Amino acid sequence: MKKRKRSPKQVAPPPSTPPSPQTQTRHSLNATKSWAWAPLNLAQQELSLPLTFPTGQTFRWKNTAPLQYTGVVGPHLLSLKNLQNGDVCYCLHSHSHSDDAVTALLDFLNANVSLADTWKVFSASDARFAELARHLGGARVLRQDPFECLIQFLCSSNNNIARITKMVDYVSSLGTYVGHVGGYQFHAFPNLEQLSLVSEQQLRNAGFGYRAKYIIGTVKALQSKPGGGEEWLRSLRKLDLEDVISALSTLPGVGPKVAACIALFSLDQHHAIPVDTHVWQIATKYLLPELAGSQLTPKLCNRVAEAFVAKYGKYAGWAQTLLFIAELPSQKALLPSHLWTIKQHNPAKIEDGEEEFGKKSNCSLLILELHLSGRY
Repeated sequence: MKKRKRSPKQVAPPPSTPPSPQTQTRHSLNATKSWAWAPLNLAQQELSLPLTFPTGQTFRWKNTAPLQYTGVVGPHLLSLKNLQNGDVCYCLHSHSHSDDAVTALLDFLNANVSLADTWKVFSASDARFAELARHLGGARVLRQDPFECLIQFLCSSNNNIARITKMVDYVSSLGTYVGHVGGYQFHAFPNLEQLSLVSEQQLRNAGFGYRAKYIIGTVKALQSKPGGGEEWLRSLRKLDLEDVISALSTLPGVGPKVAACIALFSLDQHHAIPVDTHVWQIATKYLLPELAGSQLTPKLCNRVAEAFVAKYGKYAGWAQTLLFIAELPSQKALLPSHLWTIKQHNPAKIEDGEEEFGKKSNCSLLILELHLSGRY
């Protein structure tokens, strides 16, 4: 008996733009059901949701209610919220095993790292960090799935928050639908096979621009990896940072700075330092004042990273993350002005018809620009 060929028409293309809340109401699988909340056993000093999710690490978690964020970890649809006393509780919306979901969630949150203990070490050697920590407790570094993190940061180069989110929502819609919360549809992030079904032209039609060829090229490169591309990415967690950066930089659209973001936010490289113009300003004011006024170059990027590691040690990336968050307009309002480093300004607008200059750009340069301009 001949095997019946699968028709490509069975795979429905994703929408060119993410569904609006109005269209999502037709699919409100989880909108009316009452779900139980349970403590996560994390205090606010270990996890502040507003200081962790909307800070450029991930673009898949949605603010679905006051102090509540909803997202997908593996196949699990979960909401998190800070209670009035600051403690964190969670709600599992999908029909999956609670123990498995909590285990996956805690892994995603890097919960095995004590933020309080780590910051205590930083504060002992840095009086400014100690003062910032009193105002901004709970800003964690996430441990995302490496493939999910990689694709998100390919979307982020030379981009603004609205477009990054739109692109990430589009890619997410290729995955398995898991539910609906607070006016948003949620999907498990597509695996490598699912994402390979999309063409470069589909991504370009959806507004990805030059990033489309990088995503398609990266997918093809990962498909050629022995043992599978997603497993290859996870295996990078066992390597030294230098080798991780080199390996990631072989993928289309990934330069050393994008690689540093992926390494820090998904590959257990806690001392990875993504350096952009804003981190450069922080570094030249507090770590390398002798370089103030110099132009940032790849060589000086390395010096900045080395200075952070020399100052803060093996969790230097976590320290850098807090120093960056302290410059966001939403957080500056909570800080004494003497703790500000970067003056708020209005960066040049990025037009939709941008040139192809993304490969060597910083993974978070435009994310920071948009945060600092107050448009996030």
